Amino acid sequence: MPRQPFRPAAAVSRLRFAVLTAATLCLITGAWAADTARVGCVPPGAWADGTGAAMEAVPLLRRLAEAPVVLLGEQHDKADHHRWQLHTLAGLQALNPDLAVGMEMLPRRLQPVLDRWVAGEMTEGEFLKATDWRTIWGFDPQFYLPILQFARLHRLPVVALNVERSLIGRTARNGWAAIPETEREGVGTPAPPTEAYRNRLTETLAAHDRSEARSAAPADAPADAPDGAAKRFIEAQGVWDRAMAEKIAETRRTTGRSVVGILGEGHVASRDGVPHQLADLGIADAAVLLPWDADRDCEELDGRIADAVFGLGTEREDAEPQRPKLGVQLDPGPEGIMVGAVSNGSVAAAAGLRTGDRIMTAAGAPVRAPADLVAVIRRQAPGTWLPLTIRRDGAEQDLVAKFPAEAR
Repeated sequence: MPRQPFRPAAAVSRLRFAVLTAATLCLITGAWAADTARVGCVPPGAWADGTGAAMEAVPLLRRLAEAPVVLLGEQHDKADHHRWQLHTLAGLQALNPDLAVGMEMLPRRLQPVLDRWVAGEMTEGEFLKATDWRTIWGFDPQFYLPILQFARLHRLPVVALNVERSLIGRTARNGWAAIPETEREGVGTPAPPTEAYRNRLTETLAAHDRSEARSAAPADAPADAPDGAAKRFIEAQGVWDRAMAEKIAETRRTTGRSVVGILGEGHVASRDGVPHQLADLGIADAAVLLPWDADRDCEELDGRIADAVFGLGTEREDAEPQRPKLGVQLDPGPEGIMVGAVSNGSVAAAAGLRTGDRIMTAAGAPVRAPADLVAVIRRQAPGTWLPLTIRRDGAEQDLVAKFPAEAR
């Protein structure tokens, strides 16, 4: 029998799911009223389709193992998301040993380092130093090392999907057309974004009104028309998606292996980012999978968000030493880091941090990557205060984060 491609679930709802922060496509944050939210819709340890309907694990994984591309979304700072990615990768590899692993975390120029890693020629410490992990990516390497170890154990090629952050930043500032072809790192012109993708970004910019692009717009500019800076920002996200899609498609074409992509959720959700660019490159049947946190709003299960989701329980923290926590999700972007979400009742919320704020300094030290802020917070003693400088609405502000006497 001919192999049946894995097809995305059909859209069954007009409800819009919560959208990304303006500065990055790296995570999605719920934005629905508490009195209408449904929670706990996907039981822990169970698979469901994009509408929340239960799916049998074995038939699902068998179909996924035959897909040319499987994209595993994540929120970068959630340990359970990475554990789920590892277990899903292991399940797929058991059914299809001819896999390659694509990772958003590293730019293309570091491919030789990844090759040496897979070949067993480097220790973990040597790998982290050679990739300059703290600067290039910044999120806890312990989230990703188990995936990298699994790939090395099974001799699965690991592919650096990303480009230099500076290329995305230049696009956001000047536009793709202004960048000479010789300086584009081999990236082609992206397919135009879907209307839904463009609308989500535009709506986010308008709703938060915190990005520099919106604060610079004329007072009489139409609310539904992004200005030039916002258009360039959307274009930059398209370049980012295109770069990763091209490496995935190239790996599939040159190796014949199924490619499992480890990417931020914002690049894959609703098939509007990397999947959209893959379709333009001739891979229309890539599968999108997402972890589903226990407290996540079920209204986001609109039939388009993913082909399948996996229910997670409440993440336990008692197994690790308690450390001071600010209570934010951090999004790396072309111009530094931005607050992607703020937890209710957190130190960050009490300090007045908001989604969309760009963190400039912490305790007087520049913050250029998530690791910079994490390092400062880990040195923070319970009961102390942490001065922060942020950029909001185009202007810098000083805030003070007050940590409780007992870390939480």
